[in-house]
Amino acid sequence: MEQKEFGLNDVVEMKKQHPCGTNKWKVIRLGMDIRIKCEGCGHSVLIPRKEFSRKIKKILVKHEE
Repeated sequence: MEQKEFGLNDVVEMKKQHPCGTNKWKVIRLGMDIRIKCEGCGHSVLIPRKEFSRKIKKILVKHEE
């Protein structure tokens, strides 16, 4: 399985959508755990990096440094 390269402030698409109806999330914290924020309702979730790597579908918008 390929390793997806994601960074801070990237907008990603997850495999399952949020209950608010959107599937776009913004990465707002990196580390052992990754905090992502829903682009639809603003709810943020902290999940382990390993779980995030498994649940990410694709990177929609790559943040430029």
